[in-house]
Amino acid sequence: MVEAYVVSAFSKHGKGGNNAGVVFDYTNLTTLQKRWIASRLGYAETVFVSNSAIADYRLQYFTPTSEVSLCGHATIATFVLLKLLNIQESNNYLISSKQKVDYTIETKSGILKISIKNNLIFMQQNSPTFLDILSPSLFTNCINSEFIDKSLPIQIVSTGLKDIILPIDSMQNLTNLQPNFKNIISLSQQKDVVGIHAFVLNKNKDNIATCRNFAPLYGIDEESATGTASCALACYLFKYFSKQPQYVFEQGYSLGQVSQIIVNLTYQDDIIDAVYVGGSGYLVCKKSLSVPNI
Repeated sequence: MVEAYVVSAFSKHGKGGNNAGVVFDYTNLTTLQKRWIASRLGYAETVFVSNSAIADYRLQYFTPTSEVSLCGHATIATFVLLKLLNIQESNNYLISSKQKVDYTIETKSGILKISIKNNLIFMQQNSPTFLDILSPSLFTNCINSEFIDKSLPIQIVSTGLKDIILPIDSMQNLTNLQPNFKNIISLSQQKDVVGIHAFVLNKNKDNIATCRNFAPLYGIDEESATGTASCALACYLFKYFSKQPQYVFEQGYSLGQVSQIIVNLTYQDDIIDAVYVGGSGYLVCKKSLSVPNI
């Protein structure tokens, strides 16, 4: 039997957020078994946590269909759970002891830093890479292309994973988007991206933008909080809209799971030095799974 925790990350006022599976210390699991567990749990990502020779922990991320290099909300969920269980790195890392506030994690996107501040978990991302600017005509068969905000560019941006940052012209139109997942898969393959992160800028609100994220190529038609894409969006807004040290986003309205995602930037002049994505979360439940020999 494998014990799997279900943890919500990027919650708002202790509700909503994005659920992730968290599995500790099953180093004998095969890749197929990890995919099976992720599929059985049914969340966008499940993270498998083990010891690392070069960091405090090693994290592997699986969607129901494949392994991905990095996942923001599953990482936040991991450290929400570690904090709740009072778990600390040790030779047997499931032994409880006094917690730190700074950690490192080994991922396929590199060694990243984790910081815990005022009950918020923050995960370091890579410095941004700004890639292709795309024509609105590419999206005619993917979403309602007439809803695209033509005053801002459509661009592929990465802080660890490549996403298409897609501006929408109103909250109503963001809500009314009708994504064609089959065509989004084709576009994602063509452009070598995880998916589309659509957003609308908000006026006179604490959060700067409201977002929707579509990644059907990885078995995620839509999810309620996307940490890596939020970092890409923050860097995009820094470049094209407003330079500020913190961006707050909301996501998940269309799924009835409202999330709040915080991105902190440090920068000098026009150069971003560091990117951190953070939020809070809570334990949803614990499940026991009988994993087949595959």
